[in-house]
Amino acid sequence: ALVCIGIGGSDLGPRLVCDALAPAIAPNGASDGAPHVAPVDVRFVANVDPSDLHRTLAGMDPRSTGFLVVSKTFTTRETLANADAARRWLRAAGADEAGATGHLVGVTANADGAARYGLPPDRILRFWDWVGGRYSLWSSVGVSIAVACGPAIFDALLDGAAAMDAHFRDAPLPANLPVRLGLVSLWNRNALACTSQAVIPYAERLRLLPTYLQQLVMESNGKSARLDGSRIDQPTAPVIWGVSGTNGQHSFFQQLHQGPDVVPVDFIVAREPEVTAAGDPRHAILVANCLAQSAALALGRPAPDEAAGEDWHKAFPGNRPSTVIILPRVDAAALGALLAAYEHATFVASIVLGINAFDQFGVEYGKVMATSIEAVLGGRDDPSLDPATRALARRLGAPEARPPE
Repeated sequence: ALVCIGIGGSDLGPRLVCDALAPAIAPNGASDGAPHVAPVDVRFVANVDPSDLHRTLAGMDPRSTGFLVVSKTFTTRETLANADAARRWLRAAGADEAGATGHLVGVTANADGAARYGLPPDRILRFWDWVGGRYSLWSSVGVSIAVACGPAIFDALLDGAAAMDAHFRDAPLPANLPVRLGLVSLWNRNALACTSQAVIPYAERLRLLPTYLQQLVMESNGKSARLDGSRIDQPTAPVIWGVSGTNGQHSFFQQLHQGPDVVPVDFIVAREPEVTAAGDPRHAILVANCLAQSAALALGRPAPDEAAGEDWHKAFPGNRPSTVIILPRVDAAALGALLAAYEHATFVASIVLGINAFDQFGVEYGKVMATSIEAVLGGRDDPSLDPATRALARRLGAPEARPPE
């Protein structure tokens, strides 16, 4: 088994692809995938909450469990804290320090940092330091994809992305999919003042796509500064959210159709089903629901005839934007093309807005503050913190530092 420890861009892309494309593994170790794919159990841990790693390791054999520690800088606090916990788990099972380290492989742009952590050169996989985490699944960060899905599927994923790269580079603007996606998103956010965007994949294998796109779009373009450092005077990125369809229809679609706020929706649906069986109507039901939701958002239902005693309960305002993206099927090539299209669309939006899609200072500032708060949690004081945060930290910190109830 392989446990992948990372967070953010070091986790979300590979986790999505493995969830979408890896063969299912039965409890007895058998695989329902193609015969050439080895059924390796690949799991992911991101949250520094101890329960994430604890639950992931439940029932696993330390002797046959490896850990992939993924961090661009190899200084990410959450990732290294979980890697330390993994080493303690291995040592508790009888491994010495060298033996525990032998179960770890590092993936990083900072080989020196991984070496200082104790990893030998032959256990360090490198990628370029100009590769941002949220754009990194195509690099050695995606080694977990090759392990979980097999190298042929990883190659097909890369081929699909390369085909979309070529399309983005060569296609005329009116027929250029990433350009159109990026401009539609800008129109919805800036011209129509829609503050959020829902992403609803009508494919359970793509259930993690909204989470992946949250980071891609919001960390790239959720900025208030232009490239020259001046403050931007218009909206930038929408808030991205969503779940797989048809599940969402039975939770929040009521508000999409009849709520006062207009929320654009990206629907993703596959032409061909993954599982086919004679007489099974479920894929047709899935596709019909996807198209029905898009049509209902666009067309609505007539306003009530109040003179005839009708009210607004069953009226749909309509004129609500959505985009339907059709995949031939949910396979590696199609997923690679889809993810690359969204990457390029995010870049297109950043160019029009005049912002830098490749920094994330908002993430870094919170990490700096967390270091100060950890001191207070440990019983020390930090006068640089505001009084409310210091008081909260004391209540949550070491027992000897807590104020009386």
